[in-house]
Amino acid sequence: MTVLHSADFFPAGDFPVAIEPRAPQLAFPEHHHDFYEIVLVEHGSGVHIFNGEPQTLGSGCVCFVRDHDRHLYEQTDNLCLTNVLYRSPTAFRFLSGLKDLLPREDNGCYPSHWRINHKLMGQALSIATQLKQDEIWSLEKQARQEQLFLQLLVLLRQACRDKAAQDQEARLHRLLDWLNDHYSEEVAWEALADRFSLSLRTLHRQMKQQTGSTPQRYLNRLRLLQARHLLRHSDMRITDIAFQCGFGDSNHFSTLFRREFGYAPRAERQNML
Repeated sequence: MTVLHSADFFPAGDFPVAIEPRAPQLAFPEHHHDFYEIVLVEHGSGVHIFNGEPQTLGSGCVCFVRDHDRHLYEQTDNLCLTNVLYRSPTAFRFLSGLKDLLPREDNGCYPSHWRINHKLMGQALSIATQLKQDEIWSLEKQARQEQLFLQLLVLLRQACRDKAAQDQEARLHRLLDWLNDHYSEEVAWEALADRFSLSLRTLHRQMKQQTGSTPQRYLNRLRLLQARHLLRHSDMRITDIAFQCGFGDSNHFSTLFRREFGYAPRAERQNML
């Protein structure tokens, strides 16, 4: 597995933060690093495999990666993101208690993926631009960088916790979160749009804009990603996996799987042996 080292990314001196734009982010094999990372997704789409678990990426996604997490990018399509790298939550000279602003693991569950709206993503990217430092270190520059990093964390935390927002984008984000938890259920798009106070036309337009996919293709991708995960990490029968992931017909599942990944479900299972 590829290991990325802080010495290759951080400028000279004691700067605790480094900025790495990726425009676009191409497919990248599984890796981990000896630093932490906040990933800000500006636009495009892709799949983020985080500690073996698949997550779909789209505009407004924020990912928190720790120094021991394994992750990779695949099936990227014009995926543009900015990586905010930092040495560790305890590596700051002027700040303490940053762990309280970051996601916390609870009973083995680490909420690594958040969603924020377009306006706040613009603000976060603006802060990231200001965080980028030149090669000449000074105590004053480090203090300024740490101040901006704290501003970024507060912005992201407030944005994620604003569950009461009622604009269209916020309602779509709640719908996407619902799909991530209920992808195996039968979905009636008109009823689901009504549930989240969106017109069906708005749902189609916003999902295409945010995820790069139509609603049904996005749902199919969620199901197929989970199916591939089970093929890799369980001994369930392929037919049972298809039904568990929301496909009513195993032949249709195999057709969609081959179309999405370029090979049959059985080949995925055989590759893991």
